[in-house]
Amino acid sequence: MNSAPTPRKGGGTGLALIVGGLLVAVAVIAWFVFAGGRPLAPQTPNLNVDIHMPTPRLPEVPDRPAPQELPRPTEPPSVAAPEPKS
Repeated sequence: MNSAPTPRKGGGTGLALIVGGLLVAVAVIAWFVFAGGRPLAPQTPNLNVDIHMPTPRLPEVPDRPAPQELPRPTEPPSVAAPEPKS
């Protein structure tokens, strides 16, 4: 007796794996094309903080007195030059 072979069931797993891989590949290529290959930049918070403080002031001091007049220096003493030896 001649019997027909039993039909194979399943086999779609391999095809689903190939289609899924192609879908992921197309998504990655589209991301590089449209986003420029960069991750999206996070929004930076507004960090406008005022750090200025009033500067401290030095206490008031009285003016210092004028310096005393010093006597003018006199001419320095002159030293006699030695006489040449002959």
